[in-house]
Amino acid sequence: MAWRALQLSRWPGALAVIAALALVLVALGAVILRAEPGRGLGPADWAAIRFTVVQAALSALISAGLAVPLARALARRDFPGRRWLITLLGAPFLLPVIVAVMGLLAIFGRNGWVNTALAATGLEPVSIYGIQGVVLAHVFFNVPLATRLLLQGWQDIPAEEFRLAAQLRFTKRDLFRHLELPMLSRVLPGAAGLVFVICLTSFAVALILGGGPRATTIELAIYQAFRFEFDLGRAALLSLVQIVVALGACLALFRLLPLHDPGQGLDRVVARWDRSAWDMPVILLGAAFLLLPMLAVLGQGASGLFSMPDAVWWATLRSLIVALSSAALLMLLALPIATLSLRHNAVEAIGFLGLATSPLMIGTGLFIVIFPIADPQAMALLVTVIVNAVMALPFALRILVPGLRQAVDAHGRLAASLGLRGARLWRIVLLPRLRRPLGFALGLGAALSMGDLGVIALFADPARGTLPLQIEQLLAAYRVEAAASASLLLTLCSFSLFWVFDHWGRRGA
Repeated sequence: MAWRALQLSRWPGALAVIAALALVLVALGAVILRAEPGRGLGPADWAAIRFTVVQAALSALISAGLAVPLARALARRDFPGRRWLITLLGAPFLLPVIVAVMGLLAIFGRNGWVNTALAATGLEPVSIYGIQGVVLAHVFFNVPLATRLLLQGWQDIPAEEFRLAAQLRFTKRDLFRHLELPMLSRVLPGAAGLVFVICLTSFAVALILGGGPRATTIELAIYQAFRFEFDLGRAALLSLVQIVVALGACLALFRLLPLHDPGQGLDRVVARWDRSAWDMPVILLGAAFLLLPMLAVLGQGASGLFSMPDAVWWATLRSLIVALSSAALLMLLALPIATLSLRHNAVEAIGFLGLATSPLMIGTGLFIVIFPIADPQAMALLVTVIVNAVMALPFALRILVPGLRQAVDAHGRLAASLGLRGARLWRIVLLPRLRRPLGFALGLGAALSMGDLGVIALFADPARGTLPLQIEQLLAAYRVEAAASASLLLTLCSFSLFWVFDHWGRRGA
């Protein structure tokens, strides 16, 4: 193979793998040693476990259920702006969680658009707090993700099969039964499983919309035991439970993912005759569900954007430093691991540590390690940078590995025959062809780190936190207008970081 001829060094990848594993294993080891299994879990802890699983299951079922008609409508319809709408489906993934929650509060909150309309008609208001709010927020984030996965499944059905179905005069029911249903049976369980795994480790949504002891997740219980009770033993025990639940869910997810290729067509445009009158209403409702929370944040926050407290601007600077540092560290880990995965496919699985582990679990373990020897608050930003980089590693590897493998397969033998090695090989052959995925991965890592509210909530002094933590404190103090303006600023920073890196990658590709 081409990578054998190139003789790419294995040591940087091995060191990166060891570093990522060491971080997780040290944190996990500290949690195991500090946990007190003998004390057991109390009724509140079991309630948090049940609520975590139930809300994740509901979020997965509703997200996957809503994604099916939306993805089907997008697959059947071609209209002006379709490409932009499909691109917009990726926006909630980049949108900071706390900003999305602000948008949902503006629509469904006590004084939101929905309750204002209900009050005008004399109907009882609805509450967004509790399990309904947590599930609603998770559906907002994950319907676009599930839709993109299902839409890819529809696009993977060879066009020749649709042409043959047309020649055989299939009805809409026949087409669904023989072409679409087999595809859904392969793709839908994996999409729902992925949403379930993501919702298991949700923290910021439960923190703001949980609404009390009946709506507490394991992550939130860890935070409460840590910040309010400073019961490290209980926090460690709950962290251990969290890793067991998340790891079990990840192992189940791998069994749900499709293991075979459904077939390849000739990439011809599919002329669909099975369109429905409901397609465009479904697409419009889906677009409204995505756009309205973002527009609500824009409307609420624009007026006070330049009159926010000084603490918000300092928090913004700290968030930018954390985001850029985390993106740089992410590349130092992802590129060597991606290179090593060319030799050993199993190495790529190391990246899924970010899905199988929880930021709060790692944060709890690192706090237990650091607390006896140093001030954890003084190391808050450094720990946040490291944990954010590891959490973004799965996404970066999925972006970089295919591009690196393609570059090596296409140009590896020629580069080897020309004697290109080491830095010259990367500068002349690999990096120019990796620039587009590299820019995308950098932008994604920076945006995710910019909006993260996880480890920083455990470590940081509230007066020296990042922007998401500052927004959470403004909400807790009922300073909704200032929180809305800070949320708009956070959104602008996150999308700007992504755009700058992604544009850099596309421009030089």
